[in-house]
Amino acid sequence: MATKYKIKKGDTVKIIAGDDKGKVSEVIAVFPKTGKVLVKDCKIAKKTVKPDSEKNPDGGFVNKEMPIDISNVAKVEGE
Repeated sequence: MATKYKIKKGDTVKIIAGDDKGKVSEVIAVFPKTGKVLVKDCKIAKKTVKPDSEKNPDGGFVNKEMPIDISNVAKVEGE
């Protein structure tokens, strides 16, 4: 069974470790099985995308948020 965390989707958190240390942003998703969270506009990675017929006919690069370990974020109280 996955561990229960106090951080939920929509909460405001502060990044306390890593490249984005000090940023305050909103949680997009929580992954309890892996102990990670997805935070809006933090830990952005440039991913290559293959061309396809519908969404991206040219291919290229997409900026995407990557999961951060839940121990590297702290919930901001009072907001």
